[in-house]
Amino acid sequence: MCALAFEVGLSLQQTKIMAAAPGSFREEIREELTCSICLELFTRPKVLPCQHTFCQDCLQDHAGRGGALQCPNCRQQVRLPPQGVAGLPDNHLVTSLCERLQNQATLSGKTREQPQSGNRCSFHPSEKLKLYCKPCQVPLCVDCVEDNHDGHPNISLAKATEQRRSTVQALINEGRNILETYCSFIRGLRETEKTLNKQKQQTDNTIIQTYNKMVQKLTERKDHLLSESQENYNENLEKMQTERDRVLADVNELSAACDRAEQELQQGWVEILSQQTALTEVVGKYRGKAAPTPVQTQPAVFQPTDTPVPVLGHVTVQSPPSAPIPAAPAPIPAAPAVEGTGHHHGNQRQRESQSQRMTFGGEGTGTGKFKEPCGVTVSDEGDIFVADRLNQRIQVFTLQGTFVRQFPTIMSAGQKMYPNDVAMDGVGNLWVVGGKGSAYFAMKYNKQGRVLRKFDLQKTGWDRGVAVDTRRNHILITQTTGDVDNPHGEVLVFRPDGTLVGAVGQQQGMECPQYITVDGEGNILVSDYGNHCVYAYNEDGQFLFQFGGEGRGEGQLWQPHGICTDRAGNIIVADWGNSRVEMFDKTGKFLKNVTTDILYPRAVAMETQRQLVVTNNNHKVSILVFDDYSTCCIN
Repeated sequence: MCALAFEVGLSLQQTKIMAAAPGSFREEIREELTCSICLELFTRPKVLPCQHTFCQDCLQDHAGRGGALQCPNCRQQVRLPPQGVAGLPDNHLVTSLCERLQNQATLSGKTREQPQSGNRCSFHPSEKLKLYCKPCQVPLCVDCVEDNHDGHPNISLAKATEQRRSTVQALINEGRNILETYCSFIRGLRETEKTLNKQKQQTDNTIIQTYNKMVQKLTERKDHLLSESQENYNENLEKMQTERDRVLADVNELSAACDRAEQELQQGWVEILSQQTALTEVVGKYRGKAAPTPVQTQPAVFQPTDTPVPVLGHVTVQSPPSAPIPAAPAPIPAAPAVEGTGHHHGNQRQRESQSQRMTFGGEGTGTGKFKEPCGVTVSDEGDIFVADRLNQRIQVFTLQGTFVRQFPTIMSAGQKMYPNDVAMDGVGNLWVVGGKGSAYFAMKYNKQGRVLRKFDLQKTGWDRGVAVDTRRNHILITQTTGDVDNPHGEVLVFRPDGTLVGAVGQQQGMECPQYITVDGEGNILVSDYGNHCVYAYNEDGQFLFQFGGEGRGEGQLWQPHGICTDRAGNIIVADWGNSRVEMFDKTGKFLKNVTTDILYPRAVAMETQRQLVVTNNNHKVSILVFDDYSTCCIN
């Protein structure tokens, strides 16, 4: 009985400790278990397909007619089962937590109301618990000592309590620290859900905008085709009308002559003779004419193309710009995201290179933000130089994604140009191609952004790429001329002073070359996003081979952009349209996909060791760090 009394005493003490816990923790827990419609604890909670939970009665009031319901939180449309809201799944976990919270509040209230005189001995109700048996570790009254604990050493209950106070307080502190960790995790989940909802809305808006643009283009094309058909019809109709008017005029003249002659036959011989002369003239005029031939019309006929229905795009899963939500409560770091790659999509047969990916940037004008990062190069010291096109600058980062410095892409007299691409020469200076308005230049800067040299380029309206042949100290610049329906591409080779050495690629029918690189042997590699392929030339500009071809299969390309090579001479291509980065050997044979989860990769550059830098259309830069780069180059 004394042991039972002690257990009751400890239970009361634990309840008091829980009641004394900071109210903020209980409030946070209560907030998580509160219906966002009625702002009360959940009653018969129902969970929607979007995983949001609400009271059954609240959902019934919120639901519209016809079995339709929109989630009050994320606005997702929910199709109710035949039983209505009552047929939705119950959230048993939330129900259990709500019951526990209510029971705890009830118990806490009763504990506060319980008078101190309740600490009486269970065996001797008239006696209070005043002593503590050290061997048995139970509280005692005076009668208990005589009955069952005679000879046992004991101390006063107050002293025993004081001795244990520090231990209990330490446990309280530890418990509150654990509570804070879990509450922080819950707060983090709340913020993550808000971010996820915002990102979903942005994705939905982008899909709708893309759809509307495509519908607009189709509508414009339809109107154009209908206009052509109408124009053809009008031309044929005008031709027929002109011929009709001409024949009607002849009919009118001949008919009038015949009518007059017929009338004069009833008159005297003088009139007959005069009409004979006139009629002879008119009839003779038409006697030699050929009969009217049918008008040759050329009706318009519509010939539909075999082009399949265009795909709006692809919804891909991207790693967020911060570490993923941990499985257990833990602080979420705010450093650049480090993500693992190497997963497979669909029936993809080739394995991807095992690597980690760190991503930084995002759209903006501040330091470390980008607007169209369209070119990239890496120095021997490991600095990343990014051509930040619409911000008219070059930004510099470490291989850990840390911002170092930036400088504007000055042309002359303080005027800035929009950089298209950037490359580094053999002594560490930068060559940048770009322009603004009618002025296009190749600019040479040092690493701090001081202008060292420039020379003019032809105004074409097309983007350019640049590479440096460090063996011959030649500057190679891609160039496209013509309009969008008939583009012509080539690679121009310059000396550093701007003297044109020659041109490469005209014989192969290049269309839209932009990105270019020179491998360790001096071979020239050019990506042509118009022809969906890569061209290879030796250092003298002689054509070697081409590879790729339009498609989505292994080794095929869809509007390839950035291109670079690694130490082994393997060719790495940013397959922009297929949202992947592919690797080929030095002969153009497909090896593998380096990664397939960077949306619309644009520019690529290889660091001397094992790190690949990739920019993309989401205004971000990714650094792929290979666990063992030597194995990623071998099938």
